Amino acid sequence: MDSEQTTHRVPIRELVRYYLRLGLVGFGGPVALVGQMEREMVGEKKWLTREEMREGIAVCQSLPGPLAIQVGIWISYIRGGFWGAWAGGWAFILPNFVIVATLGALYVHFGGLPLVTAIFYGVSPAVIALILHSCYRLAKLGMDDWLQWALAAVAFAVTLAVRAEVAWIFLAAGAVGILYYGSLFRARASASTTSSFLFGLPFLAGAGAGGDVSSLNVMLGKLFIFFLKAGSLTFGSGLVIVPFLEKGLVQQTGWLNEREFLVAVAMGMMSPGPVVITATFVGYLVAGFWGALVATIGIFLPSFLLVLIVAPVLVRYRTNLNVQGFIKGAYAAAIGTILGACVLLGRIAIGDWLTALVALVSLVVLFRWKVSNPLLIAVAAVIGLVAFPLLQPTWVFVK
Repeated sequence: MDSEQTTHRVPIRELVRYYLRLGLVGFGGPVALVGQMEREMVGEKKWLTREEMREGIAVCQSLPGPLAIQVGIWISYIRGGFWGAWAGGWAFILPNFVIVATLGALYVHFGGLPLVTAIFYGVSPAVIALILHSCYRLAKLGMDDWLQWALAAVAFAVTLAVRAEVAWIFLAAGAVGILYYGSLFRARASASTTSSFLFGLPFLAGAGAGGDVSSLNVMLGKLFIFFLKAGSLTFGSGLVIVPFLEKGLVQQTGWLNEREFLVAVAMGMMSPGPVVITATFVGYLVAGFWGALVATIGIFLPSFLLVLIVAPVLVRYRTNLNVQGFIKGAYAAAIGTILGACVLLGRIAIGDWLTALVALVSLVVLFRWKVSNPLLIAVAAVIGLVAFPLLQPTWVFVK
């Protein structure tokens, strides 16, 4: 790729404007959001090359934390520098924070939102279609040969077997990529340095999860630490963080009951922006507005720190064969785990003939016509509101 493609700057105000809009209208979870960024920034705005987008996805998928926001921070960094990364990243989060904090206030004030279950019934199968469509686009973007498809198949099988994404699958796939695509045996010393750096990065985040919270309100301190750990120690996407949150919030701390937790997850899935904005809703239920703010900062802060540590080094060594090999392997694992997570989520979202039909029609519409994500979600929400009282499915929020 030529130097003009890889060094031109985008004004910070343009990054902020783009991510404010994406945070407001971007639906469908991490894969759909990344797919939308790929479509708009690579295909329409020409802010990035295919190679830069593929690098960003692979590296962010190999780090703990929510995928979509990390890719947004990565893009903002390479096009807007250090301050562009902070500005673009928080601009991405802000609209969703305002929306979900407001929904949390309404939920607390009115003692629950009866329409949430009906909307979830219609929207969740459309979200599955969005994930599948975006995964197809991402596969076209970065899957080049048989080895990548083999690594994706292994990652898919592992994800289904353990019912979650696991960190080591990305690292193992990256190691295979270094061996197959890199120059490990031709430049052993260089490869050792590079691979050691890459393998060490995902574990840096755990160091910041403790600390003295005596100067804070006890509950706010506990919320911040809990969500800082959640953002530091869970890999792949906001959807993968759900089991971690359920164990901590329902089973260990008892801050939420099972239904409140499922409502919080539904809010994350149905609202625009990153799915882990679920943390905002949880924080509001536990400790009001300040709880929402603290939980939001805690869940996203590790993403900023990790990406800003990785990005400068990767930009410097992006032409290294071992770095490229790691990226190709990790990218393949990302495709496989996303498909596996989609199957697991599909078991929750699709439970009868109507939800199966909504998912199928949504998928056909996405492949056949250029329909905006917000429009698709809005139509699915209306279907849920109309059909739920008529069909009265008992499996929603139970499966």
